[in-house]
Amino acid sequence: MSAELLARLSKPWAAPVAGPLVGDADMLPDGQTAAEARLARRAAAVLVPLIVHPGDVTVLLTRRTRALKRHSGQVAFPGGRVDPEDPDVVTAALREAEEEVGLPRDRSRLLGRLAPYNTATGFSVTPVVATVRAPFVPIPDPAEVAAVFEVPLAFVMDRANHQWRTRTWRGRERGFYAIPYGEHLIWGATAAMLVNLVHVLSTPGGSGAVVETSTGPAAAPVPRS
Repeated sequence: MSAELLARLSKPWAAPVAGPLVGDADMLPDGQTAAEARLARRAAAVLVPLIVHPGDVTVLLTRRTRALKRHSGQVAFPGGRVDPEDPDVVTAALREAEEEVGLPRDRSRLLGRLAPYNTATGFSVTPVVATVRAPFVPIPDPAEVAAVFEVPLAFVMDRANHQWRTRTWRGRERGFYAIPYGEHLIWGATAAMLVNLVHVLSTPGGSGAVVETSTGPAAAPVPRS
C-alpha cells in the first residue's frame, strides 16, 4: 500500500466524485442506452467499508442469501433502499451496514461519496466510502447475509484483476466487470462501483473534487467484446 494511497484514505473528500462508469447502461452496445437512461430511479445507498489493518487495507463485502428476491446469492456491499425516515443517503448506508453486518455507525469514518450508479433494475445507488479501524467482527443478519469477507484493497486496485465478460440477459447482450477472488465472484454493479473507486483512488487529485462528465464515461473506455 503506497504512502500516497494511505494519505488519500485519511483525508475526507471535498465532494461526491464521479468515476468512468455511470451505470449498467454503459455496458450495452453503442446506441442502446437511451431507454434505460429514462428509467424512473429509486434511491439506494451502499456502504463501502475499507477496513484499516496494521500495514494493510481491505474492502468488506457480503454474499447475499439465496432467500432474497433481488440479487440472491450475489456479492454486494452492505446497503439497500433509502427509507423515507432516512434524511440522506449517508444515513441510509450506515443504517443498512449496521443492520446487515452489525457495523456500529460510529465505527465508520466517512471519506465521501462516489457519484450515484444507475442499475438496470431501476435503482440509483450512491456508494458511501468509509474507513473502519480493525479489529471489526461482523455480526451478519442471517435473513440477508450468507457470508461476510474481506478483499485486500491492493488486489482490487490491480486492474489486472478486473475482467470483462458478456452474457445475454432479457434477450440482449450485456457486458459487465467481474473481479474473481478465491471462492467469491464480484461482478455486476458491485464490481463496477469498485472500478469507479479504483479510478478515483488512482487518479491524482481524484478524491479531492468532482470529476465532470458531460456525456457519460470518458476517463476509462468500456471494453467491447
